Parts: sequence; C-alpha cells; structure tokens
Amino acid sequence: MLTIATWNINSVRLRAGLVQRFLKQAGPDILCLQEIKCTEEAFPREPFLELGYPHIAISGQPGYHGVATVSRLPLGALPRESFCGTAEARHLGCAVMLPDGSTLALHNIYVPAGGDIPDPSANPKFKQKLAYLKALAAWQADNGGGPAILLGDFNVAPLETDVWSHKQLLNVVSHTAVEVEALTKVRTDGGWTDLVRRFIPPEKKLYTWWSYRARDWQAANRGRRLDHVWASASLAGRARSATVLKETRGWDRPSDHVPVVVGLDL
Repeated sequence: MLTIATWNINSVRLRAGLVQRFLKQAGPDILCLQEIKCTEEAFPREPFLELGYPHIAISGQPGYHGVATVSRLPLGALPRESFCGTAEARHLGCAVMLPDGSTLALHNIYVPAGGDIPDPSANPKFKQKLAYLKALAAWQADNGGGPAILLGDFNVAPLETDVWSHKQLLNVVSHTAVEVEALTKVRTDGGWTDLVRRFIPPEKKLYTWWSYRARDWQAANRGRRLDHVWASASLAGRARSATVLKETRGWDRPSDHVPVVVGLDL
C-alpha cells in the first residue's frame, strides 16, 4: 500500500524536528508540505535524506508560501501552475514513479487564505483566492488520463461538519458560501473524490486546523477542516484508509495544521 501525507507545516526550518518526529512515527511513502516559507536553496534536505526520503521537489520563495514534496519513490517534474496570475509558490506537480513502471500525478497546492474580509471588492486577498479557485476548476491534472491526486491546504472548509459552528462561520473567510461553491466546482468539474470523507463520514465533525489564538485549543475545539486529499476517478476506488493526526497539534511549538494521511492500494 502506498501512503501519502499532506501537512501545512508553517515553516519547515522552524519545525524540521516535528517533521522528523512525524516521519519516524507515521512513515508515509510521500509527504507533501505547504507553507514551507523558504527557497529551494534554504530547504533543510539533510533530515529527509537521513530518514530515507532521497527524492525532494520544492517550489519555494523567501519567507512566504512555498510547497515541497519528499518521497521514498522517484519523482519526475510536471508543469508548475500559478492559477491566480502571480509568482507565488503555491503549486508543485510531480510524477511519482511507481514500482510497476506506471506514474501517479501528484499535485501539491496551497490555496490563498483570503484575508479577513469576505468581499472581493474590498479585499484583494479574497479576490485572489476566488481567482485561484476559479482557475483551478478550469485546470485538468496532467497525467494523460491516468491516476492523479490533488492535495494540500485548500483553505476552505466545505461541509457544515468541517467547522465548529456552521452558523457562526457563515460569514467568516474559509466557510463562506462563495468559497464553498467555488471549491465544490473544483471538485465536481475535475471529477475528484474527497478521500478523507470516504472513510470519515460527512456527518462526523472533523478538523485539521486550530487557531493559535485559542488559549486552550483542545478544550475550545474550534477547528476547521482546511486540508484535503482528493483522487481522480480512476484512483478513488483504490483508496484504503484516511487518517487525521490530531495529536500533532499538541506537540511543542506546533503548526496550527495537522497531517492528513491516506493509503492507496497501488
């Protein structure tokens, strides 16, 4: 079984020790990171090499955004996309070379957060987010019709059970109707399947992010499910598991996001 994890690490250099701890405990075949906040040259490669992840692909920039994919399996390059017309490092496409000689298209993305005001006319960041999602809906994953995965920090909690209070967050960025509609269009137009909700019923509350602002994040439990793993139609039926590792939010100096891990029968 092939295991793939996604984690918004919120600075890979600051939290390299946490990444090592996670890899030692969970041991996924592939780890996709978002918000690495560094350039390719500054990325801390040595810890990954020591743990048996020799294949490393990075799309970075100084101090902001950035995505990286580390793998036990060889990685080929796929075209990198902007989606919102900027030079921000928010997408990394890789062709994972599987043992049988086939490839899996793996797209690691970091959707813009969108700021605080859910009005594109008053908030350029929210306008950028909607533009990104619109372009993503029109895009097709490049793998010649073969299996593909789209994952990462989508910065949208689409279901009522993906937030601690649907009513109170209806006008809060990440759960507004316009964002949910835009992300739903990405999923339906692309023929994607939400793998996590295949194994954790949509009726069940589920979060992957808890704000740093909460004095006691666990007691308040005011989370949102912002991190997702989607599979193409040809691959969805081969998914075997999905897990959200909530306990990592309680580690020392944690990211505000936690890892999501899926298992695929490949």
